[in-house]
Amino acid sequence: MPLPEEHLIYPHRRRGMDQSLYDWRPATARPRGRWPGDRGMAVMIVMPVEWHMLDPSGKPFKHPGAMQTAWPDLRHYTTRDYGPRVGGFRLLRALKEAGLKATVPVNGIALERYRPLVEAALEDGHEIAAHGWSTDAIHHSGLSEGEEQALVARAREAFERLGLKPRTWMSPARQQSFRTLSLIAEAGFDVCLDWEQDEVPVAMTTEAGMVHAVPLMNELDDRTLLIARRQSEVVWNDQVLEAAAYLKADSGTDDRRVLGFTLTSYVAGQPFRMSAVRRMLAGLAEVRAWSATASEIAAAYSPTGRSVST
Repeated sequence: MPLPEEHLIYPHRRRGMDQSLYDWRPATARPRGRWPGDRGMAVMIVMPVEWHMLDPSGKPFKHPGAMQTAWPDLRHYTTRDYGPRVGGFRLLRALKEAGLKATVPVNGIALERYRPLVEAALEDGHEIAAHGWSTDAIHHSGLSEGEEQALVARAREAFERLGLKPRTWMSPARQQSFRTLSLIAEAGFDVCLDWEQDEVPVAMTTEAGMVHAVPLMNELDDRTLLIARRQSEVVWNDQVLEAAAYLKADSGTDDRRVLGFTLTSYVAGQPFRMSAVRRMLAGLAEVRAWSATASEIAAAYSPTGRSVST
């Protein structure tokens, strides 16, 4: 049976991008520039705060880290809950010891549940970002515009009830629909951690305003490497520091890069991984890099050349 004719029609089949959010640009055509302090590399550490429920719907798919075994999956549930109650505080201490900043995306549903960790992150000067409403409220094109708009509004309202007005957004599972960027821009978010199409921020134009994509490398995500790919902590540590050394060298004396990676509290915050985390953070602190949050990086980036003072 032949495919319907409309399946073969693709209006964006042309040179360059298949969408109009940002212009096509190879790495060789990037505008050169530097970060504050004449730094060539910015280090962005992201520490998500998530709440994984016992009975996720799994629509349209299960969030990475969702429950896996038959009800009730207490083994995985309690490990996930351990992260923001125990492991997250360890990671904050390690960041403070190394003198590094973090961006902390929080599920709206988790703000009250894990409020002590949120307050500790604020006290240490880290940026609180919105991580959607919950791990079971994934954005996808099967939602109507009204349904997705309600999810964004619900998350925004949860932060406002605590007097927080984050600029930065990270979608649950870093999954979007075709309208997510416009909806978050409409709700007052102008920085997004879902996209990683470059090694510098990319300004994306939506119907509701500009959103700056600050790159966060899924290939250095601790859960991806340590859990999904079952790599050792030594290899993970080496990969992050190798990426830092390469990006610093690649930026030369007149250019800039962003190294963005994730520390997940129930993964990196485990006691047997903390020695690797401390070695990694100490290694990053020794590199002449700018430790910055997502919104600081977006604010400092100027596509015309020199950095904007923050």
